[in-house]
Amino acid sequence: HYAEALAELRTARRLTGSDEHLPVIADSERALGRPERALAIAVLPELGRLDVEHRVEMLIVEAGARSDLGQKEAAVITLQVGLLDSRVKAPWVARLRMAYADALAAVGRDDEAARWLERAAEADPDDVTGIHQRLDDEDVVVTDLEEDEDEGTGDDEAQELSTS
Repeated sequence: HYAEALAELRTARRLTGSDEHLPVIADSERALGRPERALAIAVLPELGRLDVEHRVEMLIVEAGARSDLGQKEAAVITLQVGLLDSRVKAPWVARLRMAYADALAAVGRDDEAARWLERAAEADPDDVTGIHQRLDDEDVVVTDLEEDEDEGTGDDEAQELSTS
């Protein structure tokens, strides 16, 4: 129901005069397959009036729109802002770092992506964003179903190795 949500959000913006919904409006445009419109919203001067949390959300939407258009390197560059190094422990910092990690992974920079996911977790100790669960879920479990020839015990127990 993105089209309906978009209409409602635009109405709310007109009635209240608030620009805080611009990132959601832009993301709705993306969901409707119109990343160009999301990018047009990303450069509106009204964004300068938003608080840091909403500006970060707009950066994340902008990077997503660039990725939608196949501009994966541009998505990485979009998210390379000083706020990545913020010492603040807040969900918006974690979300920015998670988006940056995802953008890095999309261009094959997996080692850097893993480091940024870890940094995201540092910014969200209460796991509001779900980053800790995500890191746990990304652990790979390898199970050896073959009998170890050296031991010759005939045990059916599997050996599990977790890697990250």
